Amino acid sequence: MVDDYCFSSPECMTIDERFDLEAKRKLWKLIAADMETQKDDPLLFPGKASDELLEKFPPTIILANRLRRAGRLLELIVIPGIPHTGTLHIDLKASKMDLNAFKTAINEYLI
Repeated sequence: MVDDYCFSSPECMTIDERFDLEAKRKLWKLIAADMETQKDDPLLFPGKASDELLEKFPPTIILANRLRRAGRLLELIVIPGIPHTGTLHIDLKASKMDLNAFKTAINEYLI
């Protein structure tokens, strides 16, 4: 969840992107103090951050292309067919792969 894509038109989204769209929208509204005034805030939506601000970010494994240019990308893992909350949906085939990738990232970079 690095940008405001979930607030765009659902008709333009894939089935996977629409999977838990309303939950994502509600979550963002809970996180933001005022969604209307913060809709362009890079601290709420890091995908909107300038390159200069990204250079100040801690090492991370998201925002691949821009963080790579800023020298802050640790790793990029792409799992096609998994929604953002894929680890929570154990009925999806890719959820085990997602969980294993998450465990690997934690072990490699945080422990």
